[in-house]
Amino acid sequence: MENMHNFNHPGIPQPLFHRIEQMGLVTPTPIQAQAIPHALNGADILGTAQTGTGKTAAYGIPLVVKLMNQPKGNAIILLPTRELAAQVMQTMQKLIGNSKLPIALLIGGQEMFKQIRQLQANPRLIVGTPGRINDHLKRGTLNLSNTDFLVLDEVDRMLDMGFGVQLDAIARHLTAPKRQTLMFSATLPDNIQKVSAKYLKDPVRISVGSTSSPAEKVKQEQVKISDGEKYGQLLKELDTRTGSILVFVKTKHSADRMASKLQKLGHKADALHGDLRQNRRNRVVADFRKKVYRILVATDVAARGLDIPHIEYVINYDLPQCPEDYIHRIGRTARAGADGVAISFLSPGDGAKWKAIMRLLDPSAKQDNFDTGRSENRNRSQRNHKRRFRSFGGRR
Repeated sequence: MENMHNFNHPGIPQPLFHRIEQMGLVTPTPIQAQAIPHALNGADILGTAQTGTGKTAAYGIPLVVKLMNQPKGNAIILLPTRELAAQVMQTMQKLIGNSKLPIALLIGGQEMFKQIRQLQANPRLIVGTPGRINDHLKRGTLNLSNTDFLVLDEVDRMLDMGFGVQLDAIARHLTAPKRQTLMFSATLPDNIQKVSAKYLKDPVRISVGSTSSPAEKVKQEQVKISDGEKYGQLLKELDTRTGSILVFVKTKHSADRMASKLQKLGHKADALHGDLRQNRRNRVVADFRKKVYRILVATDVAARGLDIPHIEYVINYDLPQCPEDYIHRIGRTARAGADGVAISFLSPGDGAKWKAIMRLLDPSAKQDNFDTGRSENRNRSQRNHKRRFRSFGGRR
């Protein structure tokens, strides 16, 4: 099937096309150009693409077309985190516009009775997280028997977070005789392919770019440094960089402590992690998006799926435990074709983690000599990333 070259497509109604224009979408991204025609044709899709490549519109546009054309069908979008679900909800509201299609957001941290009230309005589209969706199914407040369009977004992360059993439980409630399912993932490990066999029927496989490498416009830098020098180096990076910065740390306590220390030094900073109440988390994300804060200190789970175009820098103050999370982290910058920089602090104890990340980026590449501080290889998957290695103290 031919790729879509613009959104003025025969399968997209003109009212929806005008809303797409109002959103500032002019030329389809590669994942949109490939996925939308197949989805409009009713095919199941297994799509892999890096974060920030326009996956939400790739499934959102055909979903809205189906709801507009079929007055009795319903749809559900499942996502790994509350923040990502809220962002997708905003995009879907823009696509739906004044079409009067009732929709509901079902995520944790919000009052159940308000969500039940939304469900009593018989929403055509539900956006939510697996945990809260299952809560409603167990209570009997949610009926998915007429839902014939399923989207699983960032399914790799949902499985990493232990939602596999909950996804299966939700699927058992999807009893419509014919169902179209779109599954999207930033990476494609073996477990994703096994899961896809359970949910997808003869899917069209779409892969945009390397699923084990960051976006091409992410410039990667590594700083070898001792643990005791990391905070001082962070301050240097913050003082010499302009623009919005996302700093990753490994624990919720570290995020709070780091944000507090930066605030005392006069930096406009805040923390984002899973222990924050939902209204607080929403406010932190909204303020960062509005540039009220220049620096956001976050944990992996809390920052998963953040879609904020103006993040110029990602700093890995602590390396992630899982190599795939490195891809997701630095995918927060260089969104929608913009340039971005990812800086990773490598302390003496990070050798094994960094080598695992390097193996993920390019399994065939010769490994960097971590102990000597040399960055010897610029392998095939990294040639476009302009990696730069710096050493500060510690082992060289």
